[in-house]
Amino acid sequence: MRGKERPTANPWAGEVGLMLNGRPLTLKLTLGVLADLEAHMETETLVDLVERFETGRFSTVDVVELLFAGLRGGGWQGSRDTLLQGDIGGGPVEATRVAALLLGRAFSIEGLSG
Repeated sequence: MRGKERPTANPWAGEVGLMLNGRPLTLKLTLGVLADLEAHMETETLVDLVERFETGRFSTVDVVELLFAGLRGGGWQGSRDTLLQGDIGGGPVEATRVAALLLGRAFSIEGLSG
C-alpha cells in the first residue's frame, strides 16, 4: 500500500527518514556532503549552522540545503529543483524536524570513548 509506506532509517548510522513525493527516502550527512554543504552555505563553519538550529535562527534555505545534502548522502540522485518542487510528507514542519535531526545525528558523540 503506497499510502501506508513509512521512511525507515537507522539512527545509529546517522540516518533520518523522509517522505518525498510519496516515496520513502533515507537521508544521511556523510563527510563528503558535509564538506559540500559547508562550501555551499553562507556560514563559516558547520558549527555556525548547528548554532542557528539550536537558537531557532535557521532559515528555510538552511532547511533545504540540509535536506538536499542528506538526500545526496543517502544515495538520492535527484536535483535541488526536484526537492524544491516536491511534496514532503508532513510539510515544512516535518522538513525542519528532519533537518534538525540530521544535524544532531551527524554531530552526536554520545557513546564515544577517549
